[in-house]
Amino acid sequence: MNKSYIFVPLIALGIFVFFHNDFSKKDAVKKAAEMVEKRAEEQRKAEEKAEAERISKEEAAKRTAEREAAEAAKIAEREAKWKAQGDEIAQYTAEAKAASDEHQANINKLELQLTGLRKDRENLKQEAYDAMKGVEAARIAKRNAELEVQRMAQMVTQKAETSVLVKKPILPPPPSK
Repeated sequence: MNKSYIFVPLIALGIFVFFHNDFSKKDAVKKAAEMVEKRAEEQRKAEEKAEAERISKEEAAKRTAEREAAEAAKIAEREAKWKAQGDEIAQYTAEAKAASDEHQANINKLELQLTGLRKDRENLKQEAYDAMKGVEAARIAKRNAELEVQRMAQMVTQKAETSVLVKKPILPPPPSK
């Protein structure tokens, strides 16, 4: 067999190994430089991210504080408004209660007055009834008296008509001449 079949591939292998080692070293250096650069970039990004997070946390804290202050102001305003409305309602209630008490006192006074007027009206009705009863009794008595007078007059007239004294005496016939 021909020795060139073994040597040529070995020489080619040697050249390949040489270039491969040279390329691998350059590649390792390049990868190390890229790795260092990548780590530096990652560290820079991490620092930027940390700075951004710090800034965002500060802004978030600031916004949270502002929001809480605004909410506290709203709550304080709402409570002040609620208290003002409560005071207004209490004042209105007190005024209404005072007016109600005044009206109730007036009602009680008017009811007493009404009770007195009703008693007076009943007394006047009773007096009017008694007066009408007296008038009617007087009319009946007058009519009875008139009837009695008529009856007496009739009796007297009847007695007088039937009485001997009132009759013409029967005289003897006049003497003849």
